[in-house]
Amino acid sequence: MMLTLSPEQADFAGVLHGFLAAGKRDLDEVGIAEVTDPVDLVVVFEELGHHALGGPLIETLAVVPALVGAAGSGPGASIGTAVGAGTWSVAFPPAVPHAVEADHYLLVEGDSLREAVATAELSSVDPARRLVELTAGAVVATGIPAAQAFDLGVLTCSAQLLGLGRAMLEMTTAHALARTQFGKPISSFQAVKHHLADVLIGLELARPLVFGAAITMTTRDVSAAKVAASDAAWAAARTALQVHGAIGYTAEHELGRFLLQTRALRTAWGSPSMHRARVLEAL
Repeated sequence: MMLTLSPEQADFAGVLHGFLAAGKRDLDEVGIAEVTDPVDLVVVFEELGHHALGGPLIETLAVVPALVGAAGSGPGASIGTAVGAGTWSVAFPPAVPHAVEADHYLLVEGDSLREAVATAELSSVDPARRLVELTAGAVVATGIPAAQAFDLGVLTCSAQLLGLGRAMLEMTTAHALARTQFGKPISSFQAVKHHLADVLIGLELARPLVFGAAITMTTRDVSAAKVAASDAAWAAARTALQVHGAIGYTAEHELGRFLLQTRALRTAWGSPSMHRARVLEAL
């Protein structure tokens, strides 16, 4: 199976990269809300992770549209027409017990979708991804594709982790080329080279798993992709801290934003142990 981007996907990733690199954040300007295909969503979310955008992106752009699209003409129709106005978030107890702070909230209970309100703000390792506790409201739809929407959340989270890992590898490589020790760049040291090579291998092995999962959208493949992407991004974060040294711990350094988001997303949408268990169950 060939897992390479089409020319259109590569062009779109390049446009999105340039858009975000210029400091622009209104994703509607580049038509992100119109993207629904899982493979295209992976392209989008890898680039969003590459720039460490915060907020309920997975929920607003992928999961909630998948849920409300099944609401049809029933009570959830008004929710469906409202999606796109502001940010949306959703909780999937027990795997996703809390929601990321947003303008609007939904709660999945079995195959039912409910409106919800935030009742308490919770602590989070990533200040750009604040969590809230929800209280359920009225049922807006039943018979929703909860399992498929959850797996879409897992997939797009995996893609974000890939992008985060890629960005941290780029930052760390640039730092290693610029930082000198004993009169030479630390990038020339064999130990540093080996660490960076290990990170690159991990990311390159995880990437086809994520795109392959976007094609099959099976529980096994999606969970395997989440485990691989989480491990690869976590290794990139650890190596970034080791190579940057003390400066990497400071809140003022750009690396901190990527480290915090990686820490949060590694366990978001199911922990690595949960997804390893799902893979084992599917074998």
